[in-house]
Amino acid sequence: MLVKILALLIVVGAMPLVAFEPTYACGADTDCKIGERTYRIQLPNGAEGPIGAIIFNHGYRGTAAGLMRNKSLSKAITDMGLAFVAPKSAFADWDIPNSPSQRLGQSEYSYFERLKADLMKRHGIDGDRIMVTGFSAGGMMTWELACRRGDLFAAYAPISGTFWAPVPPSCDTLPQPILHVHGTSDRVVPLLGRVIGPTKQGEVPRALELAAPAQRFGAWRDVSGTDGLTCQQRSMSLQNFVQFCTHPGGHSLNSAWVVRAWKVFERAGLL
Repeated sequence: MLVKILALLIVVGAMPLVAFEPTYACGADTDCKIGERTYRIQLPNGAEGPIGAIIFNHGYRGTAAGLMRNKSLSKAITDMGLAFVAPKSAFADWDIPNSPSQRLGQSEYSYFERLKADLMKRHGIDGDRIMVTGFSAGGMMTWELACRRGDLFAAYAPISGTFWAPVPPSCDTLPQPILHVHGTSDRVVPLLGRVIGPTKQGEVPRALELAAPAQRFGAWRDVSGTDGLTCQQRSMSLQNFVQFCTHPGGHSLNSAWVVRAWKVFERAGLL
């Protein structure tokens, strides 16, 4: 027996050392890594099987960690049995066309493609039940995704953000279901945009016309509820529409608007 043990030790000792890379858990307090990029995620309690998710894009100089500290937003999303996903821009701001901080060569679009794949593989997210939203610069990133990679996700709900001027004359993947929320007194991202250095924010009405041209979607009709938002909608079909909601406030975010957007898309059979 002793001879066998000594022989085994000799064989094991002669084997080459292999470096194993441990798999670390990630979530609300720890970054999930996909290549050189990261994101954070808060799953609802007792989540079982494929669940839906809301991807929330942070604003200028925001972080995924900072979003996770927004307990009102996190609770509002997870209370619906959904995952709260917070992506992180590669730099201080999202790298999108015509923005003041645009950096050539950085593709946010491919990051979101990899993000979706990782959510499905690592966390069991239902790829057909993902809504993208975001506030301010995060709303701008949301518009860009709807325009260039709209077929990636089921629906889009930008808040207080739009394209950087000029609003593109056409999009690769519009029309897509969109619900846009904006304050009529917003001075940071006014409805008609404002000049920032050598660039200018795009006009929200132009973005809406691009997403839902009148000749295809018809006239706006009132769909306001009792939640303090004044909403109008243009529809091409029951599942292809653009809804535009305003409130009398400024550059602000309310978790209830995110919940409302999800429920609007859910009732339409999109989520």
